[in-house]
Amino acid sequence: MVGGGQLARMTHEAGIPLGIRFKLLSDTPQDSAAQVVSDVVIGDYRDLDTLRDFARGCDVITFDHEHVPTEHLRALEADGIPVRPGPDALVHAQDKGVMRAKLDAIGIPCPRHRIVSDPQDVAAFAAEGLPEGELERGGHEVPSGKGGGGRRAGGFPVVLKTVRGGYDGKGVWVVDNVEEAAEPFRAGVPVLAEEKVDYVRELAANVVRSPHGQAVAYPVVESQQVNGVCDTVIAPAPDLDETLALKAEELALTIAKELDVVGHLAVELFQTRDGRILVNELAMRPHNSGHWTQDGAITSQFANHVRAVLDLPLGDPRPRAPWTVMVNVLGGDYPDMYSAYLHCMARDPRLKIHMYGKDVKPGRKVGHVNTYGDDLDDVLERARHAAGYLRGTITE
Repeated sequence: MVGGGQLARMTHEAGIPLGIRFKLLSDTPQDSAAQVVSDVVIGDYRDLDTLRDFARGCDVITFDHEHVPTEHLRALEADGIPVRPGPDALVHAQDKGVMRAKLDAIGIPCPRHRIVSDPQDVAAFAAEGLPEGELERGGHEVPSGKGGGGRRAGGFPVVLKTVRGGYDGKGVWVVDNVEEAAEPFRAGVPVLAEEKVDYVRELAANVVRSPHGQAVAYPVVESQQVNGVCDTVIAPAPDLDETLALKAEELALTIAKELDVVGHLAVELFQTRDGRILVNELAMRPHNSGHWTQDGAITSQFANHVRAVLDLPLGDPRPRAPWTVMVNVLGGDYPDMYSAYLHCMARDPRLKIHMYGKDVKPGRKVGHVNTYGDDLDDVLERARHAAGYLRGTITE
């Protein structure tokens, strides 16, 4: 596995019952997965020679991030090493411009978008979204709400994204005018402009696909973000119309097939105010929106990812309980979270705590908690209390 973060750590854990021997390419010995995997190579995934040396003796290569250069992955394939997902699939998670072009070609609904060259081009893109007759007035207001916030239909604000390298809100800007649009271009990389969608909430559809074409779909979840970072995931998404849920699963399975994805695919979605779903982002690896499956599904996303990349039969993705909630634990004022276990475990014996072995830094993902049960309000309260106590924002 290339990448030593928490996704690699939890994927390794899922492979242990199957006797899967893991070899890890990690940036440092302190990385989350490097602390628990026995066979660790320290090196730079951006260096082709390092990748080739690492890959020798491996039956298959997979990843806990999308940042390995595409041309390096092609070189590994040319060496006869199975890479899953392969470079032709993974490039759609690496390059947002390529991803949008492909989704357009296969008829997947997305926000209006275009590659832009400078702030003036951003302004032109914004104007393209204005209804006829609104160009002079600069757009008209739509109702405020969870997603819209009183924005104009067309015109500014516009969402700008670096085509490569962004994650967890990094490399993403919401700009209200031409002056603010200058910032993303200072890095000298291509920029994608997208309309700011008037959405009700964010959803995620998680699917897993194997090389021989078997695929499974987990229940569609609601993903709640705070400052661009996933905070809470509710499985299944509450009050989601069954037709829309099936549509979301169908979209994700179609994308996995058309892009020839092998392994786990997370499709992040907007549920719009007018009853549609639009694809926001893709991730071809285990994903934060699927962490609930560790304790809430018959087969976790990590176990099914391992099965898929090894071309084993996939496991049952159905939930174990009516409701499961995952809340991320972000670093706060308490560097020693161990003492907080006493309170959390005594208060809720059914609580599942997953810590990543990371140094605690403010705002950093250092773990998550899962709760499950029959009553959504109770499950939500238990998860949020535990995550808050571990972070130090709740003290009783």
